[in-house]
Amino acid sequence: MQFKELIVQETNNICEQLSSYEDRHTSFKELFLTKDTINFGPIKLLDRASIAMRTVVLFLTVLTIYFFSTLDYQSIDVLKGFTDTFVNFKTMFLNPYAQRFTLGEAFYNVVVTLGLAFLTTLIGGIVALLLGLLAAQNLAPKQVTNLIKGFVAIIRAVPTILWVLIFAVAAGLGSAAAIIGMSFHSISYLTKAYSESFEDLDRSVIEALMASGANWWQIVFQAVIPSSVTYLLSWTFLRFEINFANAVAMGAAAGAGGIGFDLFMAGGFYFDLREVGFITYLIIAIAIVLEVFSTNIKGKLQKSI
Repeated sequence: MQFKELIVQETNNICEQLSSYEDRHTSFKELFLTKDTINFGPIKLLDRASIAMRTVVLFLTVLTIYFFSTLDYQSIDVLKGFTDTFVNFKTMFLNPYAQRFTLGEAFYNVVVTLGLAFLTTLIGGIVALLLGLLAAQNLAPKQVTNLIKGFVAIIRAVPTILWVLIFAVAAGLGSAAAIIGMSFHSISYLTKAYSESFEDLDRSVIEALMASGANWWQIVFQAVIPSSVTYLLSWTFLRFEINFANAVAMGAAAGAGGIGFDLFMAGGFYFDLREVGFITYLIIAIAIVLEVFSTNIKGKLQKSI
C-alpha cells in the first residue's frame, strides 16, 4: 500500500509541475505575442530602382576613390594647395573691398545684370505661354504636343552658355548674343513647366466648357490660365533667378557686361581676391532680395485667390 501511495503521490506531483509549466509557457507567449507589441512588418525586398540607384552610387564611389588613388600629383603639394585655398577664401570673404569702382558703379552694373535677366525672362515667358498651351495634352492634339515637347527637350539639353556661343558666331560676343541665347533656353524651360501646369487642370472642366459652347480661347482665358496662375508665377520667378545667375556668367564668358564682367576682371585679370569677395557678397545679397520678393508676391497672390 505504501508503495502504491508513493507512486500516486509522485504522479500527482508530476502532473502539477506539467500544469504549472504550461501556465508559464502560455503567459510567456501572451507576453511576447500580444497585439500591443511592436510589429515590424514583413521584410521588404529591394526593387529594381533601389538596386540601380545603390549600384550607381557604389560605382561612383569606387571610381572616385580609384581616381584620387591613381592621380599623378607629380611635385604638387596637396596639403599646401588646400592651405593656400583656405587662405584665399579667408581673404576673399573676410576682407572684401572694392578699389577699382565705387559702390554706385557696382549697383549700376547689378542693375544691368538684372535687366538682362528680366528681358530674357520676359521674352521666354511670352513665347513659352503660347507654346505651353500647344504642348498641353488636354488642350492640343497629340501630334502637336509631341512635336513641341520634343523640340524644347532638344533645346533644353544644350546648356545656356553653348547657345550663347552659338549665336555669338552670327551676332558677335556681347549683350545681343547673350539675350538671344538665354531667351532661347528660357523658352524651352518655361514651355515644359507651363505645359505641365496646364495638364494638371481637370479635363472634366474643359469638357464642360466645350459642351456649353466655349471656344478654345475662352477655355484658355476663363479656366486654364486662372487656375494655373500661381504655378505660372512660381516657375517664372524661378527662371528669373536662374537667368540672373546666367547673366552673371554671360557677363564674364560672352562679354555681356554687368557685374559678371567686373567679377571676371577682378578674378582673372587683376586677381584681386578682396574685390572678388565684395562682388560675391553683392550677388548673394541681390539673390536673397529676389527670393524674398518672389515669396511675398506668391503669398499675396495665393491669398487673393
